[in-house]
Amino acid sequence: MISKFRELLAKICIALLFSSLSVAVADNDASTSKSPNFILLMGDDHGWSETGYNGHPHVITPVLDDMARTGLRLDAFYAAHPTCSPTRGSFLTGRHPNRYGTFSPGWSIRPEEITMAHLLGKAGYRCGHFGKWHVGPVKAESPTSPAAMGFHHYVSHDNFYEMDPAFSRNGSPPEIIKGEGSEVTIDETIKFIETAREAERPFLAVVWFGSPHEPYSGLPKDLALYDGLPEEYANRKVRLTSMKTGRPTERPLRDVLRERYAEITAMDRSIGQLRDYLKSKGLRDNTLLFYCGDNGNPRSSGRTATPLRAEKGFVYEGGIRVPGLIEWPAKIAHPRSTEVPGVTSDLLPTLCDIVGIDLPKRPIDGISLRTLLDGKMNKRPGPIFFWKYPTNLVGNTNSRPKPWIDPKLQQGTTPLVKYSGQKLTREFRNYHMHAPTAADYGGSRAILGNQFKLVVEGGKSGQVELFDIKLDRAEKENLAEKKTEISSQMQKDLHAWQKSVLRSLQGHDYH
Repeated sequence: MISKFRELLAKICIALLFSSLSVAVADNDASTSKSPNFILLMGDDHGWSETGYNGHPHVITPVLDDMARTGLRLDAFYAAHPTCSPTRGSFLTGRHPNRYGTFSPGWSIRPEEITMAHLLGKAGYRCGHFGKWHVGPVKAESPTSPAAMGFHHYVSHDNFYEMDPAFSRNGSPPEIIKGEGSEVTIDETIKFIETAREAERPFLAVVWFGSPHEPYSGLPKDLALYDGLPEEYANRKVRLTSMKTGRPTERPLRDVLRERYAEITAMDRSIGQLRDYLKSKGLRDNTLLFYCGDNGNPRSSGRTATPLRAEKGFVYEGGIRVPGLIEWPAKIAHPRSTEVPGVTSDLLPTLCDIVGIDLPKRPIDGISLRTLLDGKMNKRPGPIFFWKYPTNLVGNTNSRPKPWIDPKLQQGTTPLVKYSGQKLTREFRNYHMHAPTAADYGGSRAILGNQFKLVVEGGKSGQVELFDIKLDRAEKENLAEKKTEISSQMQKDLHAWQKSVLRSLQGHDYH
C-alpha cells in the first residue's frame, strides 16, 4: 500500500513539474514573440561621408557613432535614387520610384501604391509619420498624404524645414511649432510613441528630418563647435539658398559648412534624446531603430573630406551611398559591420518578413534583410538597380500628359524658406505615361552587385563604366573593356529590369 502511494505521489510530482515547465516555456514564448517596434529615421541630404564613424575630420556625431559601435553598421547602404522624393517613395513601398512616376523631387507618389504603413496597420501596428514628407501634399484632402498612405497620425511638412517648423497635424492647416527643427520632430515622435505604449500597441514611427538640407541654420551652441573650421574653406564660394531672401546666393564655404555641420550635430543630439526615452521606458530592447540618408551630399557641402565620386543627383557612389545603421538589442546583441549591399527599397520587405506579413502582389525591388540582421547573409542574392528617368520625355506625345491626380489636390500648403517660382510652398505632379519607346530606357542608370557596379551615363554618349566596387570605392578605374562578359551581362540585366519598371509605370500593377 505504501509503495503504491509513493508511486502515485511520484507521478503527481512529475506531472506538476512538467506543468510548471510548460507554463515557463509558454511565458518565455510570449515574451519573445511580442511584436517588435520600428523607428525608421532618415536625414535629408546626408551622405555617407558626413559622420564621425566614417572618418569625417570635422562633423561631430557622437550618437550615430555610438550606434555604429553598438549595433549593425551597414557600410554599403544606398538610397534607391540620388534625389529625395524618389528615395522616399522606395522607403515606403519597397519599389523603385520610377514604377509609379516619382521621378524627381516634387513628383508625387500614386494613391494606388501600398506602403509599409498600410501593411503594418492591418497587422495591429500604430503608424505615425513625422517631419519631411515630400511625396505629395500633407493637407487632409490630398490622396497621397501620410493618412492616405496608411499612417494613423502625422505631424509633417510637404518639403524640408528649418527652425520653428510649420507642420500640418493630421492634415490640418500648418501650425508653427517653436524650436530647433530636429528637436521638434523628435518631440512629436515621442508623444506618438507614448500614446502607443499606453495603448499597449506595437508602433511604426517613420521620422524624416528636415536637416541637413539647405538653406542652413544652427543653434549658437552647435555653431560654436565649428568655429575652428580650416581657413582654406573661406576662399571658396558655393551656391545655395539665402535664409534671408529665399533666393539663390553665393557664400564662403567655411560659413556654409559651419551651419550645415551644426544642423547635423543637432539632428544627432535629437536621435540621442529618442534613444534615452526608449531606454527609460523599457522599449529599447524590442525596438528596431534605423538610420539612413535620402541621397548623397549636395553640391553646397563643397565635397570636403569625401573619398566618393560625385554628389547628389548622380548614380556614382557620392550620389547614392548613405549612412546606414540598425540597433535592435533583442536581436543584435553584439556589434557588427557588413559590406553586404542594402538599399532603402529593402525596408518594407524586411519589416514584413519580421512581422510575418505577405508582400503585395506586384513587383517589389527590395529584399528582406532579416537574415542579415541574424548574421546569416554573406552576400546579396540579387543586384540593386538605380535609374534617373529622363523627365524631359514626359509629355513627348502630341498631346499634353494627363495628370494622374487632380492638380488642385497636388498643391502644397506648408511654407518653407526657399522660393519655387514666386511661391514659398510646393506643388507636386504625376502623369499617365505614354507607351515606352527606345528613348524611355535612357537617363543615368546603374546596377550594383556584390563586387561589381556598372554605370551607364545618361547623355548622348551612353558611356558604360564598370567598377570593382569592393576594391575601388572611389570609382576611378573603368574595367568595362577588361571584363567584357561581366559588363555585357550586367547591361542585359539592367535593360530587362527597366522593361519591367516601364510596364509598372503604365499602371499595369494596379489591375
